[in-house]
Formats: sequence, C-alpha cells, structure tokens
Amino acid sequence: MEVSRLNELLGNIDIYLLDQILKGRFAKEMKILDAGCGEGRNCIYFLNEGYQIFGVDANPIAIQMARIYANTINPAYDTLRFQVATVQDMPFHRGAFDAVISSAVLHFAKSEAEWNAMMREMMRVLKPGGIFFLRMTTDQGNMVEKSPHLGDGVYLLPDGSERFLLTDRLTGQVMEEFGLSYLEPPKSVLVHGQRSMGVFVWRKTR
Repeated sequence: MEVSRLNELLGNIDIYLLDQILKGRFAKEMKILDAGCGEGRNCIYFLNEGYQIFGVDANPIAIQMARIYANTINPAYDTLRFQVATVQDMPFHRGAFDAVISSAVLHFAKSEAEWNAMMREMMRVLKPGGIFFLRMTTDQGNMVEKSPHLGDGVYLLPDGSERFLLTDRLTGQVMEEFGLSYLEPPKSVLVHGQRSMGVFVWRKTR
C-alpha cells in the first residue's frame, strides 16, 4: 500500500492504539468511545472501516472538525455521535460502550480529584467486560525526582510541560476500585530525560 493511501486510511493515529487494532482488540459490532477525541485523529481508521465510533471533547471547534471528518468519510454517518462534553460529565448512559479510548488526555488533569473524576466517568459509561485503553504521562524513569512538583500530582517535566503523572499508587487504586485487569503488561516509553508516556490496556471485570 502506498504511503499516501496508508495516511488516508489511518490519519494521525496514536501508534500505540494502532498496535491494539492490529492485535484485534476491536470489532465492528462494538460501540467505541474516544473520550477527549479532539478533532478525531484517533477516529479516522474506525470511520473508514465502518466501526461504531463516538467521541466527546470540551472544545466545540474540535468537535465541529470531527463531525466534518466523519461526514467527509461517510456522508451517512450520524455526526451527533461526536458531542461537546467534558470527560468528567458525558451525555451517555451507564455501560453504553464496549471500549473506551483515552489517549493523551488524562495528564491534563489539574489535580488528583479531577483525574479521579474523569476516570470514574469513563468507567461509568464502560460496560462490564469492556476494554479501556489509556495513554498518559507516568512517573517511570524517575520523573518525580527530575520534575518540580507543582502540587496535587502535577509536575513540571524536563520538557517544559505541566503534566499530571500516573503513579503505581493510583494505578493500583483504580484497578481495585473498578475491577480492572491487564490484557497485556503495561509499558512506559521513556523520552530520555524529558518525559515518560505510559500505555495501559485493561478489561473491566465488573
């Protein structure tokens, strides 16, 4: 396949989400939510291939762009599946989705309370047995020691960004609270001396 065709099919997809697609984690009968979808960069493949993809983002301009992309790819697609909403307060019923994607969103939390609120809302709309894909900054690679603590779990990373860091304590906490079990071992990609980005793939067992 030519690179241009590959770009058209995949868009600017998170490479670690693509890894999960290639592993067969998602099926077309599943309802999939991109929580914090932005303009829909992680939705392009799903739209092209006829998946039931939904998205929320707090930025109305981003949602407008996501709807335009969806309509361009499939004029019959229900663009109201993309809604303006925060991850903490989404307009979906309990257990609405078979899979929830959170890619590079939760590390913008301003406090542990806000982070927990986003987690709880995503777990509310994810049905038991559903898949949860999370990618965000972690404390791996001694990031806590290298980064001034700005308060309440937020750090000034060596790359100059302010990010909430996922720690082993918080990971264990949410796994216990929501009955999450790993579908594969978690991993963190260390950008040497700058930041650490973690990828977690869980199944919600209850």
